[in-house]
Amino acid sequence: MLIVRMAELEIDPDQIDSYKTLLAEEIEASVRIEPGVLFLHAVSEKGAPEKVRVIECYADPAAYEAHLTTLHFLKYKTQTANMVRSLRLIETDPITLAAKPGRISN
Repeated sequence: MLIVRMAELEIDPDQIDSYKTLLAEEIEASVRIEPGVLFLHAVSEKGAPEKVRVIECYADPAAYEAHLTTLHFLKYKTQTANMVRSLRLIETDPITLAAKPGRISN
């Protein structure tokens, strides 16, 4: 059973560049290292870089739970703790998910 979650974050605007660097490192490591992490996508609202949205997909609940214990995730959580002003996690029921392989990059 796929786990798809959305995170709505508000980041301290004075620390947004540092936050983006740490988030990019965490996402890259998660996708590269963890077989159960199917995708992680992070965006910010146009004109409001401090309003970050992350959509994440895991192969199953065990993959999600394993993700929460990885060193790269724990480093991200620890080093961004004072940057995050608010965090709302949204559980979802996937309807349909599709992507073209290798087409998305930043």
